[in-house]
Amino acid sequence: RFFSLTLLLPILIFFVALNVIPTLWMIGMSFYNYSLMSAAPPIFLGADNFVKIYNDSDLWSAFGRTFVFVVLAVGLETTLGVLLGFLFWGSSNMPGRRLALTLLFVPMVVTPVASGLFWRLIYEPTFGVANYLLQQISGQKIDFLTNIDWAFGAVLFVDIWMWTPFMILMTLAALGSVPKAELEAAEVARLTVWQRLWHVIWPHGKFILMLGILLRTIDAYKTTDLVFLMTNGGPGNITELIALKLYRYAFASLNIGFSSALAVILLLIAIAFTSIYLWVLHLRRYREGV
Repeated sequence: RFFSLTLLLPILIFFVALNVIPTLWMIGMSFYNYSLMSAAPPIFLGADNFVKIYNDSDLWSAFGRTFVFVVLAVGLETTLGVLLGFLFWGSSNMPGRRLALTLLFVPMVVTPVASGLFWRLIYEPTFGVANYLLQQISGQKIDFLTNIDWAFGAVLFVDIWMWTPFMILMTLAALGSVPKAELEAAEVARLTVWQRLWHVIWPHGKFILMLGILLRTIDAYKTTDLVFLMTNGGPGNITELIALKLYRYAFASLNIGFSSALAVILLLIAIAFTSIYLWVLHLRRYREGV
């Protein structure tokens, strides 16, 4: 047993050094007024930073935009991912299936920085492909990233383009975990499609699928680089999500105390997301225990 603990020691050291200590430091600094722009030492404020966040209407607007972004992005990515996943699962003998899957997974492996620059060029009003096609169809051009009516949807579309392949992959993994014997038994028993989904596929595949939804929710919730590169939060603050606000407070304004308090709130919300998903995942088990 001592040898096993010795093997775990390097991992524990890295975990404590890179996760536990920075998190504790962040929580501690959230109670102080501390800015790197000033030579003054940190001043203890108690819960004042949290009160400021509560009274900041601009931050509440950013939370609202982030909530809408997460719901739309994860909802559409999951819907499209599940539909396309079932399509590929049911067409194992389709010619070119592997090539189609490979091409579909390309957006997922491209970095958000490259994707943001790539789509900014596509949306470009002068020589962008999107406006070229739009002009051919309607005779008009739209500056998608500076138009107040189109900017949010343009960024949302890129996020869906990037991460729908991930949900396809998670759906295929979930479907692959279903035993073939049970599927054959369901076919012999002449169960309806809905009965097969609910009684055969869902009990086996729910863990992988819900894990994918959880990971996408947390990732969409902290989207920063894509928005920063495409719109920088504009026009105005239409696309300014809460993670981008945190970036501005921490690395543009260098307000360490206030940004730490905001980061603590975001961490608590992420923990709440995880708890809700775990509760949904084990809903049947909870019901059986009632």
